[in-house]
Amino acid sequence: MAATLRKTDLIPIGDVARRTGLSVSAIRFYEEKGLVEPVRTGGNQRRFLRSDIRRISFIRIAQELGLTLGEIEAEFAKLPHGRTPTAADWKKISMTIRKTLDRRIEELQRTRDSLDGCIGCGCLSLKKCAIYNVDDHLGERGPGPRQLIVD
Repeated sequence: MAATLRKTDLIPIGDVARRTGLSVSAIRFYEEKGLVEPVRTGGNQRRFLRSDIRRISFIRIAQELGLTLGEIEAEFAKLPHGRTPTAADWKKISMTIRKTLDRRIEELQRTRDSLDGCIGCGCLSLKKCAIYNVDDHLGERGPGPRQLIVD
């Protein structure tokens, strides 16, 4: 990879931080996790490909959407090594993430709808409460808020 790179293809970590709006320490953390792989100069300074700005921006957006670093790492494993990902490469990833987001949106809507009925309903009665789990019968379906989680 380094043989085909020009000096202008590589940018220092401070420039990446400025362009992505993240701290240098956050970018180093992503490096430790293997999400980005900077090139090291003879003086052992980090230099990033310009395309790493897109990777790091993707990480930031994906985290804001609720994806874990593990999920992001699994998607990045699908990207090519040694070349800048193409639009087609990113599209493949977006299809998987779209499914994850659709599932999360459904969970959020169910939660919102349950809370709409609960907050301010004024029943103050466990006998009338729509989300009360009498005798923990939902525990048989697994851990967590089973009325809101769909496996």
